[in-house]
Parts: sequence; C-alpha cells; structure tokens
Amino acid sequence: MKSVKDLQVTGKVVLVRCDFNVPLKDGVIRDDNRIVQALPTIKELISKGARVVLMSHLGKVKHKEAPEVVEAQKAKNNLAPVAVRLGELLAKEVKFCPATRGEALKEAVASLKDGDVLLVQNTRYEKGEEKNDPELAKEWASLCDAFVMDAFGSAHRAHASTFGVPEILKAEGKEVAIGYLVEKEVVSLSRVVDCKERPYVAILGGFKVSDKIKVINSLLKKCDKILIGGAMAYTFIKALGGEIGNSPCEEDQLDYAREMFASGKILLPEDTVCANDFDNPTETKVVDSTKIPGGFEGLDIGPKTMEKYASEIAKAKTVFWNGPMGVFEKEAYQAGTIAVCKACAELKDAFTVIGGGDSAAACKQFGYADKFSHVSTGGGASLEMIENDGHLPGIDVIG
Repeated sequence: MKSVKDLQVTGKVVLVRCDFNVPLKDGVIRDDNRIVQALPTIKELISKGARVVLMSHLGKVKHKEAPEVVEAQKAKNNLAPVAVRLGELLAKEVKFCPATRGEALKEAVASLKDGDVLLVQNTRYEKGEEKNDPELAKEWASLCDAFVMDAFGSAHRAHASTFGVPEILKAEGKEVAIGYLVEKEVVSLSRVVDCKERPYVAILGGFKVSDKIKVINSLLKKCDKILIGGAMAYTFIKALGGEIGNSPCEEDQLDYAREMFASGKILLPEDTVCANDFDNPTETKVVDSTKIPGGFEGLDIGPKTMEKYASEIAKAKTVFWNGPMGVFEKEAYQAGTIAVCKACAELKDAFTVIGGGDSAAACKQFGYADKFSHVSTGGGASLEMIENDGHLPGIDVIG
C-alpha cells in the first residue's frame, strides 16, 4: 500500500478521511486525542503544499427518525468545534464548510491555496454516507486529485467516505494512500493477527459473548490462552453448571460457550466480586465464581483470579486485550482491570496491544497507556481486523 509519505501532491487537492469522532458535549470537546492522532498526516500534506480537505463522521444521525429528531442529532454532532481545536493544534487557520455537498462545498474547495486546510461538516449529515451511495461518493471523489485513508476507527465500514471515494479514484488512475495513523495501526495489529512471538495470550472482557463470537473463534486459532473477564464470563460459568445469581447471562449462547470452553484454551474467573445491587449495594463480597448467591451480581474478578491471570500474562510474549474485567467506571470494581494493566505493563520483551474501546479508556484512566506497545484508536475496527485475518474494507480498497 502507498503511504502518505510517498505522495507527490503539491498544488493538488487531497481528501483525507480522518477519525474526528471525539466526545463532544454542548459543543465542548472532552478529549482531543483523535484530533492529535491525525496531526502527523495533516502536517505531512501541508508541508508538501497540498490543498487539504478533511472529512469525518461524528456520532450518529438516524435519518429514519422524525425530521426534528434528525435536526437535533445534527446539531449535537456538529464538527465545527473540531475545526477550531485543529486550528489551535496546527497553529494555523482551519477553514470550515458547513455544507456536505453542492455548490457551497465545491466553492470552498476551489478557494483553497497550497497548504490550506478545510474541514467539511459531519459526513453522516448525508443519508447516503452509511449506505455507500454511489452518487454521493462520485460527488465527493470529484472534489479531489488524491485520497488518504487515516480513519482506522472507521476502516471496518464500507461507507461513501471510507470506501466509495477511494474506489472511484483508483478506477480513474488517481493516487490513494494510507495515512500515518492507519499505517501504525496496520503494522501493530498485523503482529497480533499473524503472531510469531509466543506464548500469545488474549484477554477478553466486556458485556456480551454474542458481541465477541467471531473474535473468540478467530483467537482460538491464533492464541495459546484466552483469559475471560467482564460480564461475558457469567455466560461461560452458567454454561458449565455454575450458579451466577443475578449476573447477566445470554441464555442463547450457553451451547456456544460450552463448545468454546472445550478447546482447553479458555480460562475463566475462579472468584468474583459481587454485590446485592448495582447502583446502591448494601453488601459486597468475594465469592467462588461458580457459587454467586441469589440476589447478588458479579461486578469484577476477584483476587485469586487476578493472581492467576497475572501469572498467565507473565509468560506471554504477545498480548491482545479487548474489554475490561469489571465495571471499572465504579471505584469498587476497578481492581481486576487495574491488575491486568499492571501485569501487561510489567512484561519485558513482549508485544502488548489494546484493541481500543473501554480497555483503552481504562488503561488511560489508570495511567498505563504509555506502558503498552500499541493502543488502538478503533475498538470495532481492531476486533474485525483480527476476525477477518487482517482485512478491513477501508484499508483493502487502498491496497
């Protein structure tokens, strides 16, 4: 695949698909990490004298809802604050176009000079974006001379801005490339897709087994051990005959859980921190994971499990982690997730990857982000890359 550093784009319009899907409340950006991650690619293009047009989605816009609901969603997910913050980080003006298509957008692009940067309004304002509408992709492709994919968090989606545009440009013989962020993600995640350094340990948490079926199937072929935590553990425990009290369980996944456990590669929690109420508990205790009493709900892995999991992680040369071990947002149930962070951080000569999402948020919250070899910017994309043996539509289309 061609990289942004390989492009000769002086005086050319380059459309860059970024991931500016930042947490935004009342027009205030609460975490600008995704904007910061895009800077190397944008700076490279500015230094080459390109005319840089940036596109991104932000949040959800459900076009099937009533018109007033759609308008409220658009107002909530307006990208204008991102243009302001990006301008501050680049120390130069970032123009903003509130139109997502039509003459206003064409004029905004036509007015750019070499080295200028323009951010276009949220791609999801367009109904055709998520459907990869060919007319929308054609209009966006007509605006530019080259395309750079730098939105790893959206690379698993074949949308107009991530797939349709580069597909058209390639067919026209125009240059398409990946940006520095996507390049870093592909290089790092390829090492956990096709793992050479063993033992290879995967750590999976989160709420539902059903959300992780494909990734469990894939990791069982790739890994030596899979450590299970989070609410999904209780489906496995019940499948094996354990008592799980009021803990969440997917009854329709019990057969699957039994089948996967039979692989011999899956480790489950031995003990559990449980409470008699999620929001206002009057009693919290540590119990055997297979004997959670009625009226109690499992909310974190217990101390024996932390020790067992840390021991398995200590043997690893490669680690992939997706999903916290408990309800880490609440202080009483953070210990399991912190223990995993600490065990991974203490590894020497190992390659450790966090596959985005809540585990990435947790490692940052607990101060361990810089102790991992790679923290992915895309939770869904990193999982799908593993599920699909390294393939994602928004990256494959560039290759």
